[in-house]
Amino acid sequence: MKIAAALTGLALSLSFGLSISSAFAGDLPDLAGKQITIVTENAYPPLQFIDKSGAAVGWEYDAVAELAKRLNFTVKYENISWDAMIPAVSEGQFDMGMTGITIKDDRKEKVDFSEPYMRSESMMLVRGDEARFTDAASFAANPDLLVGAQAGTTPFYTAVYSVLDGNEANPRIKLFETFGASVEALKAGDVDTVLTDMTAGKGYVDASNGGLKMVGQPLGSEDFGFIFPKGSEWEAPINAGIAALKADGTFDALNKKWFLDYKTE
Repeated sequence: MKIAAALTGLALSLSFGLSISSAFAGDLPDLAGKQITIVTENAYPPLQFIDKSGAAVGWEYDAVAELAKRLNFTVKYENISWDAMIPAVSEGQFDMGMTGITIKDDRKEKVDFSEPYMRSESMMLVRGDEARFTDAASFAANPDLLVGAQAGTTPFYTAVYSVLDGNEANPRIKLFETFGASVEALKAGDVDTVLTDMTAGKGYVDASNGGLKMVGQPLGSEDFGFIFPKGSEWEAPINAGIAALKADGTFDALNKKWFLDYKTE
């Protein structure tokens, strides 16, 4: 995949219509060392994952570290499954959630979203030797092919409505508890594709030594945001920090680090 394609919707789409001067960074609020508890899944490279040394790393961790430095707060991280994350944050169990969460109107009924920090496009992740289909149409035309997904996620609904027949109970969709588990099923041949945004897909492809690839055209774009309990006091300062990091090029540098330069050993 060409570098230009890998960056579609990333470095070139980070402004999201905001016009913020570089002087804005000096006007950020000071949170006086207050602690925020952030929950994540650690299963979505390169946004957040566990590396081979056992460390939790990724784009989102680096972004939050920079926000903490600029806004003067400390962070406590917790781990939770994807299907429990939005309800837990909605109930106030955690101050913020992060795991490449697509900003959607139905989710806004339960939680508040930050301003978007990234835009990406959905792609079909397949085994490296896959030759039976090359895009969504040829996948849909073969009734023997299966797609793996997590219930309630954007890839699940994209599979239902943009690849298959609109039936959310379609037996061609095999459900998994985590995104990582669906990718392992793909590698093992239990499913034939997993839909992923380009960011996570590139991370898995780069780490696969030719075992995985992405095929077809983008199936739609999505904006990612952090989530908060309704009315959270954290939303406004985090949004101010996001705007500053977009404006001064910090997010562009993180894109280069995690989507171009980083290689899983």
